[in-house]
Order: sequence, then structure tokens, then C-alpha cells
Amino acid sequence: MLKLSTILAYIVIAQKMNFRNLSLLALSVAVLALYSCNGDKPQSSSSSYFTNPETGAVIKAGEELALKIHFTDESIDSVVYLVDTLQVGLRKDTSQFNFSTTNTPLGNRLITAKIYRNGVTEEATSNIILVSATKPAAYSYKIINTYPHSITSYVEGLEFHDGVFYESAGDYGHSSLRKVSLEGKVLQQQDVDKQYFAEGMTVIGDKIIQLTYREKVGFEYDKETFKLLKTFPYNYANEGWGLTFDGETVYNTDGSNTIYKLDKNTYLPKGSIEVYDDKGPVTQLNELEWIDGKLYANIYTSELIAIIDPKTGAVEAYINMMGLPHGELGDPQQDVLNGIAYDKIGKRIFVTGKRWDKLFQIEVIKK
Repeated sequence: MLKLSTILAYIVIAQKMNFRNLSLLALSVAVLALYSCNGDKPQSSSSSYFTNPETGAVIKAGEELALKIHFTDESIDSVVYLVDTLQVGLRKDTSQFNFSTTNTPLGNRLITAKIYRNGVTEEATSNIILVSATKPAAYSYKIINTYPHSITSYVEGLEFHDGVFYESAGDYGHSSLRKVSLEGKVLQQQDVDKQYFAEGMTVIGDKIIQLTYREKVGFEYDKETFKLLKTFPYNYANEGWGLTFDGETVYNTDGSNTIYKLDKNTYLPKGSIEVYDDKGPVTQLNELEWIDGKLYANIYTSELIAIIDPKTGAVEAYINMMGLPHGELGDPQQDVLNGIAYDKIGKRIFVTGKRWDKLFQIEVIKK
């Protein structure tokens, strides 16, 4: 039978992931309800349990964590401590174990103690939420140049290559892949079937890949001709949002605080990072851009761009983009900043929004 501490750990994890695993959450709540009918003790009298850390404790990365257990029987042979599936310590007695979180990935981490005595194994579990150790820096911006932009483009993806923009425009019935000049002229366009809502795109060598919102499919195009080469399944995430490419790895958002790392040939996941600042998970990660070794991400429906360390998932800074002087939209609720592109040769950063009439070259300024 599941321990209550384990159930609580699962619930916290599900909550922090925006209830993405609904079946796990439902199961956890149901079992928790059964436990609540039998009293509100944190564990049964026959089981050892963690007294520290408490379930769901928020810990700063790099802090030392004291792992303490209440043992129902202190005549033990050994205790093995694990973070997720990685063994981090061993004790031959019941004293606390001090664990440094310095090299531990950010996010929800399951803490397990395997207790061995007389040929019998007992487990105690808890979990922590490991957040960034430092407060993100605060940046603003300066407009360097302003360019025209088509109000027919509900921008979901934007990149700059070979002197032109490649742009993914979304919305059912109006989705497309476009090549656009700096002056805002559409040089080439491939419309997407009306059953699809186009999302993020990125250039990978002589190909372009483009995601769809909820249709569980991606498209691969020839970069030069925009000819559709193939479709591929998109089954590992709930929704398709943003894409970018660092030359070796494709990065993909799905609206949560997870950024998936995809194989550049198969477009299948080969890992992921969880994005946190010093307060907790940073969700609604949308359009992505790779700039000088960092991930820049629009935070959907906000005026912020997060600068993320791709190795740890820590948000290093926020750029406040409030006040960009674009024209009014017919529906103010659709007035959303989205679209980051980088000119690697000219070292220029461009930003725009969904159906905005302007695109801006900006300089990021530290406050």
C-alpha cells in the first residue's frame, strides 16, 4: 500500500506540472481520501518516515539539506539515500545525512531512504522543489530600429537566417510558413491545411520543422522550396508551442515549465530541463530563440522574456518588454508579445507580437 508521504509527493509534483498528469493526480486524491477517513496521521505507526525535509519543501539550489528520519526500529543494518534514482549517500546508523544540492537538477526531486534490517527492506519517501539559488537580473530594452510587419501573421515562430525572417503564422484556417524580408514583404509562403493550427518552427540545416498546436503532428519542409517533405508524430507533450535549434539540439516548449531537448534528426525527445527562478516553476514558456549559449523564451500573455541557462533550467534574467509602440489590435485580448529572432552575424535581436504591425530591433539593457 502506498505511504501517505508518497501520495502527497505525487500530488505536489502534479500541481507543479499544471496537472498535466491528470490520471496520477486523480489516483493520488482518491487514495488520499481513503487515508483521511482513517485519521490524519502523516504515516502509519509501523513505518519509518522523514521528519526533514517536509513534503514539497522549497529548497534553493546549492543549499545543504539535512535528511532526517524517524525510525520505528533503530536496529538497522544500513540506510541508502537516493534523489530520484541516484544514490547520494549511505549510513550504517540512524544519524541524519547531510546532502548538498549543488549538482542536483532543478525541479521536483523525489527523496527516498531505503532502510535495511535483518534481510527486510523498508522505504521512506519525501520530495523537495529545487529552485534557482539567485534572483534573476532585471533587464529593459532600447529600440534600435523599427520595421513593418504583417498584421495577418499570428506569430508562433520567428527566426532570422541569410538576411531574411522565417516565420510560422498560426490560427485555424490562416496558418502558414513564410519567408519575409526585413522590410516586411512576404517573399515566400506555404499555407498549412485548415485543420491545423501552426505553432513554433526552427531551421535545421537545409530543412525547416514546424509544430502544430493540438493536432499531434509536425511538418518537415525543404528550406529552399518550402516543399513539404514529411510529417512526423508529436506525442510526448500535450501541446506544441515553441522551437529553436542550437546547432546540435532542438529545444521545444509546450506551455509548461518544461523544455524538451529533441534529436535533430528524429525530432524525438532525448531529455528535458525544468525551468525555475528563485520563487518556483516558470510556466507558459512559448516562442524560443538560442542567443549566445542561452535560451530566450517569451512567457505567454506577459511582457517578459526569460533568459534561461540551458544546462540547469535556471532563469538568469527577465527582460521587461512593456511599452513597445505597436498599433492597436481589434481584439485587445489578442495583443500578445511573441516572436524572438537573432541575427548571429550582425548580433541583432528582433522581437514582435501576434498580428503586430511592427517588428523591432532591440538592444537589451541591464537595469
